[in-house]
Amino acid sequence: MPELSVVIPNRNSPFTSQTIEDVLKNAGCEVEVIVNVDEVWPEPLVQDVRVVYIHPSFPVGLRQGINNCVALAKGKYILKTDDHCAFGPNFGKILIDNHLEDNWVQIPRRYSLDAENWKIEERTDNKYPIDQMFLDFPLKGKKHDWGTHGVPWQQRRDETKNKDLVETMSMQGSCYFMTKNHFDNLLGGLKEDMYGQFSQEAQEIGFKTWLSGGKLIINRKTWYAHLHKGSRYGRMYRMPGGTVEASNASAYYWMENKWKNRKYDMKWLIDRFWPVPSWPDNWQEIWNQQVKEGWPNIYEKN
Repeated sequence: MPELSVVIPNRNSPFTSQTIEDVLKNAGCEVEVIVNVDEVWPEPLVQDVRVVYIHPSFPVGLRQGINNCVALAKGKYILKTDDHCAFGPNFGKILIDNHLEDNWVQIPRRYSLDAENWKIEERTDNKYPIDQMFLDFPLKGKKHDWGTHGVPWQQRRDETKNKDLVETMSMQGSCYFMTKNHFDNLLGGLKEDMYGQFSQEAQEIGFKTWLSGGKLIINRKTWYAHLHKGSRYGRMYRMPGGTVEASNASAYYWMENKWKNRKYDMKWLIDRFWPVPSWPDNWQEIWNQQVKEGWPNIYEKN
């Protein structure tokens, strides 16, 4: 019986097989890998008794693909990864050994992946490793983007550099670890209402975890390297989903404290990490005024 189930939503990535092989090599624990193949089969196909493929008759999208994989998972723990990531040695064992609470979501420290050489990318800037992220203020003055997004937080990263396990306000969503119980019974799986098939994965998980009394925890004892695709590789997961509308709707939903299962309100989360970059001192006043004037594209889902 596997301890860890690694789920990979896949859609036409040329690096899926390398990601699978890297997981099997570096997990350091009993592991299974479950891959939702949304269109083209990975090449070369990794044929290993620890790997299970799901190939739906039509593309289902990232969120449903993750849900389908988790439904088959046998491990107590799950790790979701994008299909273009490499991992540090014994990453699975390290995450399991340091998972102190069932309502935690752990994120390994993140580097940039040099996919051609399959190693951590050598960089001269100060962006990596990414150990901390904040949620930016949703009112950006851009009518096409009023949502909340995770942004690297170098200052907090440097201030907490001596802590192996440290709270983070947000994450990217390319890799996260939790118990299957947390995914099934707290998150209730990933939803498409307000989010579409692709958008705001990290925000849904982060808000539900924090506002229910759990924590997002960066684990600096291990790492993963994620490919920044950019113009060279393009977005591999091209699915319809209305990411702008999803950002608008979900920001309103969480800022207005609409989630019925919350233990805390949004202000509690902001105060926990205050001061937060991009959030003005009078953010509540600014937000209330904007809602009064008519938040763009408002629609509510319970």
